[in-house]
Amino acid sequence: MSSFDRRTVLISLVALAGCGFTPAYGPGGTGAALRGKVDIAAPKGRQSYNLSNRLIDQFGPTETPLYRLTYDITTEENDIGLTRDGDINRYHITGTVKFTLSDIATGRTLLDSSTSNFTSYSATGNSVDTLTATRDAYERLMTILADQMMSEIIATVELPS
Repeated sequence: MSSFDRRTVLISLVALAGCGFTPAYGPGGTGAALRGKVDIAAPKGRQSYNLSNRLIDQFGPTETPLYRLTYDITTEENDIGLTRDGDINRYHITGTVKFTLSDIATGRTLLDSSTSNFTSYSATGNSVDTLTATRDAYERLMTILADQMMSEIIATVELPS
């Protein structure tokens, strides 16, 4: 590494330390403080099962719940691809999750927000393949939405001391 590169890295690290940056999963970080402490609302169907599983993977299994995460999922499916015969062969799925993180002890809402994203899948004509592609698309969408929820929670929530 050249001395110019070393200086740039050192200056960047000093500037980063001075701005109050705390790694999300480092000591004192929000991610570390939430690990094992979030009670995620029970799933009510396949989509919420996929969403809650991803959130459990990220927050960790609940040991001593201090916070409650509730959510409401809405999805909409639209056809976006047609064959010359007029058959639909591509679908677009939009999903939105409205979610609330609250303190269990006080009932105080720490974050009330929503996030949206989309994915798509192809319908090949074979019903088994199409069903598999559909399920995979919804699972991918729930993974994307859970990751966005986690990022927003870690970036914006100020936990009580």
